[in-house]
Amino acid sequence: MLSVRCNSEDEKLIKHYAASKNKSVSEFLRELALERIEEEYDLKIVQEYLEKKEKGLKTYSADEVEKELGL
Repeated sequence: MLSVRCNSEDEKLIKHYAASKNKSVSEFLRELALERIEEEYDLKIVQEYLEKKEKGLKTYSADEVEKELGL
């Protein structure tokens, strides 16, 4: 279980927004947190790929793969 503290204005805004999406505050905040984590994880994967590409990572097009596999 988690607890979040915020001022009354933020609380009102969060409650109204969650209600406008037909979600409880808990459901809204949980989804928001998990989406943020997923976005940062996705960004990390892209950054790692770009770093590897700069270091000479060899990539292949779909056509190249099909040709190599004889498809």
